[in-house]
Amino acid sequence: MLDDDPTGTQTVYDTPVVTCWDFQTLEAELARKLPCFFISTNSRSLTGRKTRALTLELARNLRRAAESTGRAFTIVSRSDSTLRGHFPVETDALAEVFGPIDATIVAPFFGAGGRYTLGDVHYVAEGEVLVPAAETPFARDAVFGYRHSNLRDWVEEKTGRRIHAGEVKSLSLETLRRGGPIAVAAALLALPPGSVCIANLCATRDAEVLAAAALAAERKGKVFVFRTAASFVSARLGLVDRPLLAASDFESGDNAGGLVVVGSHVPKSSEQLEHLLASNRLLRHIELEVAMLLEPKRREAILKSAAKQIAEVLSAGEDIVVFTSRRLVTMAKVGATLAMGRKISEALVSLIRRLRVRPRFIIAKGGVTSSDIASGGLGVRRAVVRGQVLPGVPVWRLGTETRFPGLNYVVFPGNVGQTKSLAEAFQKLSGGRRPKIR
Repeated sequence: MLDDDPTGTQTVYDTPVVTCWDFQTLEAELARKLPCFFISTNSRSLTGRKTRALTLELARNLRRAAESTGRAFTIVSRSDSTLRGHFPVETDALAEVFGPIDATIVAPFFGAGGRYTLGDVHYVAEGEVLVPAAETPFARDAVFGYRHSNLRDWVEEKTGRRIHAGEVKSLSLETLRRGGPIAVAAALLALPPGSVCIANLCATRDAEVLAAAALAAERKGKVFVFRTAASFVSARLGLVDRPLLAASDFESGDNAGGLVVVGSHVPKSSEQLEHLLASNRLLRHIELEVAMLLEPKRREAILKSAAKQIAEVLSAGEDIVVFTSRRLVTMAKVGATLAMGRKISEALVSLIRRLRVRPRFIIAKGGVTSSDIASGGLGVRRAVVRGQVLPGVPVWRLGTETRFPGLNYVVFPGNVGQTKSLAEAFQKLSGGRRPKIR
């Protein structure tokens, strides 16, 4: 699974994830003969040009590693269930290396997050209401924004009309539910070479039917690239549901405090942060002003002071929340916005590198934030997904190569959960400990 940020692990368990893709790493993972592993690329933080170069390098190393180990594999390009990401850049690069490709299957369904595709229109659940994706704040993303909820039109938009909406094929819910794997496999086998096909999915069973049908078509020689959200991954692996991790799963003899880092600026993240702080009024917290982080002369002093305060709080056995200021700053050009985002993320990474006290846990809110902190701040090269603390919120156990081996690291997607979700995850990890009255 190629994951454009680490949140794609949100439906699996007992599954490794690597943050590098050199030949030796990929060869070692294929040699383990596990049913799946994730490669976290963090490409969503990059420009399209850099993403293409990264994907080509990864794909070539993967092809070479597969030839070395004799392992066959299927590529899933896992991306955002709200349609943000480098499509078709990544799938085009994969097709270039592994082609000819019979079809690219687009399936952004994600049940735990309330993302459904019906009648080729992709929806985001807001409470009891299904909102067309293009009418949500996600569609106004400064880098990956879009105008269309109908995925046929979305493909035309994202490919710059290279592929017209009328050329995009579709698997209907009726075919999936009435025809089952046999009818869906027949439809997949009939797709024109190089086509793009939308999969209408609204339930886990729908994803399982698609996965079974795709396997049947692949056995007959078809080659697909999948562009999906996380639900298809667990369906493809045939994973049965496992209970969410409980507070007892995080008990330890460690007396240090825990750390929450919020870098994501999507409205849902800000709502969850606000609720966390409001419901835990004694919880220690530090706000990092974005404008100051962008000034090299002021940034160092801010990070030095914050690191000192974090160490003191953690050593005293208290939990602390660190977050970037909530006012969203954007630039006129996409490249400049991405560059600014990287500078902010680099500041958070620098802050984590300065930690001299092992936290009892870390919760990182936001896909790019969690990826950069994992690889850049904690030195993660390989971790294992333990399971989920909340629906769609995975917990990693960090590897021996990291600064804090065995640490529980929560990868909390920016666009997942309800208003109370971050507070609920925090309560599980913290064991419900009350902050000290100062």
